[in-house]
Amino acid sequence: MRNVAITKDVQAELTADSVLQDLLDGNNRYTSNNLTASNVTDLVEQTTGGQFPKAVILSCIDSRVPVEMVFDQTIGDVFVARVAGNFENVDILGSMEYSCAVAGSKLVFVLGHESCGAVKAACDGVELGNITAMLDNIVPAAKLASEQVEGEANSTNSAFVAKTVENNVKLTMDRIRQRSKILQEMEDNGEIKIVGGVYSLTTGKVEMI
Repeated sequence: MRNVAITKDVQAELTADSVLQDLLDGNNRYTSNNLTASNVTDLVEQTTGGQFPKAVILSCIDSRVPVEMVFDQTIGDVFVARVAGNFENVDILGSMEYSCAVAGSKLVFVLGHESCGAVKAACDGVELGNITAMLDNIVPAAKLASEQVEGEANSTNSAFVAKTVENNVKLTMDRIRQRSKILQEMEDNGEIKIVGGVYSLTTGKVEMI
């Protein structure tokens, strides 16, 4: 039973590597259907006056990827930013900078997922309202995949979609470093790590990239 929230002192002792291992261990519990029970009442009470999350996770909005559950985390453990296609923008970069530079998180985790609808739409060149501009963030990953995978460069090619998902995570990580001097310097100084992985809808497993 989890009934004690992360404190500032506990957070200060964490490292990026220990946080990553904690998340991956949590994912193993998730895939084993062995999630940790939480005393929500206690955790809510303890976190009312402040929070000291260990990581910030950038995920897709997909309802099949319940981020805290995927890593077996609870109240006060992680910041979560979500946008279709799990790409960065200025608001998410600012949120990540707050998470790490202000609130003390040790890890930035970009989490893509299998058969992502936003990625498929980018692969197919979908144009629809504000979705068009949103997909522009993912198109570079699809263009790169078209040079790496044989066959049709659209969503009917599962290998092409999978490679685009992977590329999208990698390119997002690269752009986070390029567009955030704060996060890049924190990583260079060993204060945080920026990592990425892909969640399998089929198995629930997160595979690191």
